[in-house]
Amino acid sequence: MSASSQDNALQTSGIMRAMIYALLIFFVIYYLLPLWIMIANSLKPLEEIHSGDMLAPPRSITFEPWRSAWSTTQVGVEATGLRPYFINSILMVVPAVVLSTFLGALNGYVLTKWQFRGANLVFGLMLLACFIPFQIVLIPMARILGMLGLAGTIPGLVMVHTIYGLGFTTLFFRNYYAAFPTELVRAAQIDGASFFQVFWRILVPSSGPIIVVTIIWQFTNVWNDFLFGASFSSYDSTPITVALNNLVNSSTGVKEYNVHFAGAILAALPTLIVYIVSGRYFVRGLMAGAVKG
Repeated sequence: MSASSQDNALQTSGIMRAMIYALLIFFVIYYLLPLWIMIANSLKPLEEIHSGDMLAPPRSITFEPWRSAWSTTQVGVEATGLRPYFINSILMVVPAVVLSTFLGALNGYVLTKWQFRGANLVFGLMLLACFIPFQIVLIPMARILGMLGLAGTIPGLVMVHTIYGLGFTTLFFRNYYAAFPTELVRAAQIDGASFFQVFWRILVPSSGPIIVVTIIWQFTNVWNDFLFGASFSSYDSTPITVALNNLVNSSTGVKEYNVHFAGAILAALPTLIVYIVSGRYFVRGLMAGAVKG
C-alpha cells in the first residue's frame, strides 16, 4: 500500500471516529437533559421558572424548594414533607432486599446442588412468576394481607416485595450456581458438612458478584415501586414514590415546580447513589452469571 493510500485510510478512520464520538456525545446530552432540567429548576425561585427558560441555569440559587420538599412548615406548624415517607421506604426496602436475596440464594442452592424429582418444574413455576403482571395479584394479595393482619403496614409491604421478587432472585442464583463445581459440594458432604454448612462456607463466599447484581436489582425495583405502595399502604406506611405523587397532585393554585423537581430528585437519589457506587460490579456480576450459566 502506498503512502498516500495509508494517509487516506488514516484520514477516513479519523473522520469515522470523530463522527462516532460526536454521536455518543449527542446521546449523552440527550439522556442527561431531563436530569439537568430537574436539578437546575429545583434550585430556582418559582418566579424565575415562570419568567424564564427551563433549560437555563439558575440566576439566583435557592435551596428553599429542597427544604419544602423534605419538610414543609406552614403557619409555624410543621407539616410533613417527604422525610417520613423516605424513612418508610428505607424500612421497607432493606428487609425486603435482604430476605429476597437470602431466599433466592437458598433456592438456587437447592435447585442446583440438592436436586429432587420435579426440581425443573418448580423452577419453571417460579420463573413464570416473573412474568405475572402486578395487577393480577392485587386482590388476592390484599385478602392475604388482611387475613394475616398486615394490611396497611410496612411488614406487609416487605412480604409483598419479598414474594414478588423471589422469582427473579431464584433465577439469578440458580443460573450462577448451575456451573459451580458440584465436586466441592460432594466433598464437603463426605467430610460431614451439613446442608447449611455447605451453603454458608462454600457457596456464599463465592457468590459476591451475583449477590451485588441481586441487591441492585431488588433495591431498584422495590424502591421505585408505586402500584404495591399505593395499594397496600396506609398513611403511616406510605413509601416515598406514593408520597411524591401526592405532593405533586396536592398542589392547588400555582404549581410549585421547583418543589416538585426537588422532591423527584430526593426520591431518585438512593437508586442513583447505588448505581454510581456499585454499577461496575453490577455489569461484572451479570457477565459472570452469563458465562457461568
